[in-house]
Amino acid sequence: MINFGDLYSVLTAVVPLYVTMFLAYASVKWNIFSPQQCGGINRFVAIFAVPLLSFEFISRINPYKMNLKFIAADGVSKVLTLIVLFLWTNLSKKGSLDWAITMFSLSTLPNTLVMGIPLLKSMYGDDKESIMVQAVVLQCIIWYTLLLFLFEYREAKNLILTAYEKDSSNGSISSSNNSNSQRNEGSFREGQERVERSTCNEDDIVNVILSTPSNPHMLQNLNRVAPALASAVEDDKRELHLFIWRCRCCTSPGVCEQSIEVCSRENEKAESMEDLNTIRSPGSPEMLKKILKMVCFKLVKNPNSYASILGLSWALASCRWGIKKPQILENSVTILSDAGLGMAMFSLGLFMASQPKLIACGNRLAAYGMVARFVAGPAVMAVASIAVGLRGTILQVSIVQASLPQGIVPFVFSREYNLHPDVLSTAVIFGMIISLPITMLYYILLGL
Repeated sequence: MINFGDLYSVLTAVVPLYVTMFLAYASVKWNIFSPQQCGGINRFVAIFAVPLLSFEFISRINPYKMNLKFIAADGVSKVLTLIVLFLWTNLSKKGSLDWAITMFSLSTLPNTLVMGIPLLKSMYGDDKESIMVQAVVLQCIIWYTLLLFLFEYREAKNLILTAYEKDSSNGSISSSNNSNSQRNEGSFREGQERVERSTCNEDDIVNVILSTPSNPHMLQNLNRVAPALASAVEDDKRELHLFIWRCRCCTSPGVCEQSIEVCSRENEKAESMEDLNTIRSPGSPEMLKKILKMVCFKLVKNPNSYASILGLSWALASCRWGIKKPQILENSVTILSDAGLGMAMFSLGLFMASQPKLIACGNRLAAYGMVARFVAGPAVMAVASIAVGLRGTILQVSIVQASLPQGIVPFVFSREYNLHPDVLSTAVIFGMIISLPITMLYYILLGL
């Protein structure tokens, strides 16, 4: 049973985080930090503090002494949650990828590092601390990486769909209403051509439709860009479509000379729009290929992708051959990783202060979040643990661990990608307040 000393050890781990959070909250209210500075602080946490914290924690474990049944139960519970959310997203009219990602964070990623280790060590003894450490390591290596993949997948999908929708709408407007077409202000000004532009990120895609290219200067420019197309225009008087990629570096009208991609279309507008609609369909292989290519490119650039791999690699080598990190490297990593949780809570306090009300997401969403965190999560974990054969104290530890409050790192990611940070912030703040009596209730009920 938990005594006052055990309760005090939990409070010593939790209270400093709230002190940091309220300090950040007050700093915004006193106009010490601007919104831009608050965003920069969260960016620092996501790019530097969290990866180094993950690396430091993972590199200290012994991968050769892991509880395989507990690892299996944790993995099965999260996979079951993903399957249910995937079916809900694809089969239900109310399902959405955005809420599936948020619900996965709420129901499967508890705050094991800050509250779980001291609380469960007090409940079940020092020998169960290694179980909590394994849970944290699994989160960092597998589930935070998967969470990043889902965030990047969502962002890439939305970006590509938006770009194609703009391109499609611009094309349909031009074909239905020629009065809205513009004349090119560059070197094609005097020819009989129409220009359509659609912005994609920082660049322009210009569709120049040439019908009677009578301007010699225009042909000269076209010959410089694409000689084969220039000769085709001179020999063939049919309408020609040029899709020209113009980078933002252009400072003068006309065609950018630094990076150009030109493709011709001869009376193929209907066919092109049909191909575009095929690519835009959510389940098309072309769309999936584009999305996965963007996701892989972004994940390669994200330090969080490397932190888990490097930490696990070092742990494997260190435990196998007894290698220790050089003291310079150890201190360099520790000085930032120690600030990881504190800076994450500081970012949470900054976000709270920028919201118009204390419960940023509203009472209804806050209640849903609490149910997902403290009811759905432990229930799925109980089913998975029993299914893989966990019994006795380890079964109780797995269920109580799943009933811990919301993790801080998922909030950092949600704010970085701007996906329901109000819901995650509410879950972290109020989850840490009400988690102690809830975990005590689970502890008592499972001990009966």
